[in-house]
Amino acid sequence: MYQYDKFDHQVLADRNRQFRGQVERRLRGELTEEEFRPLRLMNGLYLQLHAYMLRVAVPYGVLSSRQLRQLAHIARKYDRGYGHFTTRQNLQYNWIRLEDIPDILDELAKVEMHAIQTSGNCIRNISTDQFAGVAGDEIEDPRPYAEILRQWSSFHPEFSYLPRKFKLALSGSERDRAAIYFHDMAYRLVKNEAGEVGFQVIVGGGMGRTPIVGKVIKEFVPKRHLLSYSESVMRVYNGYGRRDNIFKARIKILVQELGIEEFRRQVDEDFAKNMSHALELEDAEIERMKAFFTPPAYRALPASDPAVEALLTGSKPFRMWHQRNVTAHKTPGYSIVTISLKPKGVAPGDATADQMDEVAALADEYSLGILRTTFKQNLVLPDVETSRLPELWEKLKVLGVATATVDTIADIISCPGLDYCSLANARSIPVAQRLIDRFDDLDFIHDLGELRLNISGCINACGHHHAGNIGILGVDKKGEEFYQLTLGGSPEYDASVGKIMGPAFSEDDIVPAVEKVIEVFLANREPEERFIDCYRRIGMEPFKERVYADH
Repeated sequence: MYQYDKFDHQVLADRNRQFRGQVERRLRGELTEEEFRPLRLMNGLYLQLHAYMLRVAVPYGVLSSRQLRQLAHIARKYDRGYGHFTTRQNLQYNWIRLEDIPDILDELAKVEMHAIQTSGNCIRNISTDQFAGVAGDEIEDPRPYAEILRQWSSFHPEFSYLPRKFKLALSGSERDRAAIYFHDMAYRLVKNEAGEVGFQVIVGGGMGRTPIVGKVIKEFVPKRHLLSYSESVMRVYNGYGRRDNIFKARIKILVQELGIEEFRRQVDEDFAKNMSHALELEDAEIERMKAFFTPPAYRALPASDPAVEALLTGSKPFRMWHQRNVTAHKTPGYSIVTISLKPKGVAPGDATADQMDEVAALADEYSLGILRTTFKQNLVLPDVETSRLPELWEKLKVLGVATATVDTIADIISCPGLDYCSLANARSIPVAQRLIDRFDDLDFIHDLGELRLNISGCINACGHHHAGNIGILGVDKKGEEFYQLTLGGSPEYDASVGKIMGPAFSEDDIVPAVEKVIEVFLANREPEERFIDCYRRIGMEPFKERVYADH
C-alpha cells in the first residue's frame, strides 16, 4: 500500500492544526454553525440527528492491520465502541463530540489516515474493486492509478469547490465489483486492438433523486492521458454544472441535458486546446506508484490442499462458507476471504472495536497484515494460504463474522437511515435486521443464489437501493414511515436502475412483500438462474400481481 513521505505527513499536520483552530473558534462562538459548516464538511465532519459524524477516508478500500487497530482505538475512546463501514469503502463514527475532533484527526494522522474530502463539493474518496491486485480475472491492478488520482485530486486548486460532490471509481477486472456505472466518472482498464492497456472512461452515472447509468465517453484513453483527460471532463463540468439548484448540480444532470455526444465534443475540444501544456502521466511515475503495490513474496504452494478438500466434502457448514465467502486468488495456494459484517441483530456494516482489533490480528496472522473494505460493507482478507482456511474459519465463527451469506439476499447493503441521519425519511436498520432474521435459513439462501437486496432511508440512495436486484426506499407519508419496492437494478457492467413496483408498503408489510417477490422468483426460475436474469426475462408484471393481490 502507499506509504506517506515527509511532505504527506507535513501536509496532514498543517491541515489538522488549521482545523483545530477552526473547531476552537466554533466552540468559543466566534464562528456560527453556518460559517463553520463548509469548513467541517471539507474535513469529513457532519452534524446528524444526535451528534457529529466523522467519515474517515479509506482510499480504494485498502487498510493495514495497524490502521484498523487505530480505528478500533478511536471507536473505543471517542465513540460508543463501534464504527460503520460505508458503501464508499470508508468508515464512519456516529457519536463524536466536536471538542474531540482535533485529537481524533491527530490520532488518525499517526497511521497515515485522515478525513479530508470525504465530504463537501469536491472529488471524494476514490473506490475500486476490493479484490484488486489478487483477482484472477484482472487485466491490471487498478490501485496504483487510484492512488495517482487520489494525489491529483487532493487539494486540487481548480476542483475543490465543484457544483456538487464528485465520486470516482476504477475497475480492472472482467467482473465489475466497484459499481463503476453509478459514479460521476469511472475508469475501466481495457486493452485496445494493439494490445495496449488504457482506460475506458464512463461519465454521468449516479443514484440519488435522479438515478442514471453512466455512459461511455471515451473507449480508450492511453495511460499517459489519464490525468489530462480527467481534467478536461472536470473542467467542462465545473464550468457548466448548475450551482443554482442542488437537485440539478451533479454531472449526471449536465450529461443528460447536453447529451453524451455534445458533452464528449466539449471535453474533446478542451483536451485538444490544452494538449500542449497538459498534465502528462509519465511512465516513471506510473512505475514509482506501482512499486507501492508490488505483490508480496508469496510462498510456492500447491494449488489445492487435501485437508481443505476433505472438509469441503465432510462439513456442510464449511462448504457453504467456502462457497459464498471464499474467492479464487490469482496465485496458486492462496485464497481471498470475505468477512461478513451482516450477522443477525447487527446493523449492516457495523463492527465493534473488539471485532476490529480481532480482525486486525487475523490479518497479521493470515493475510500479511492487509485488509480491504468493500462497497457492500464487508471486509476482505486478500492473501490467505488455502491450507489455513479451516483454522481461519473457526476463528471467524468465534468472532461472529463468518456468516456464509456474501452476495445473497442476506448480504444487505443499508444506510444508517433515520436512526442517525437528519436527511432520512425512514429507518433502514430495523428493516434490514428483520429481513436478515427472515432469511436466516442458509440452505434456502444458498438455493436462491446471487441476489442483491439494498435499502436506503431516503432518496439520496446511500444504501444503493437503485442498484439492488430488489431495492427498498424509505419514504415519508404524512409523518409515517413507508417503504417503496423496486426490482431489476444491477451494479455490474450490465448496470440497470430498478423500477418502482407500485404503492409503498408500511413497515409491517415490507418484509412480507419481499417474501412474495421471492415466491414469484422461485415459481418462474429456470435451473440455476439468477434473480436479475429471471426478472429481465419475465418482467415486472408477475411480481406486481402477486405482491399486490391481497394488499
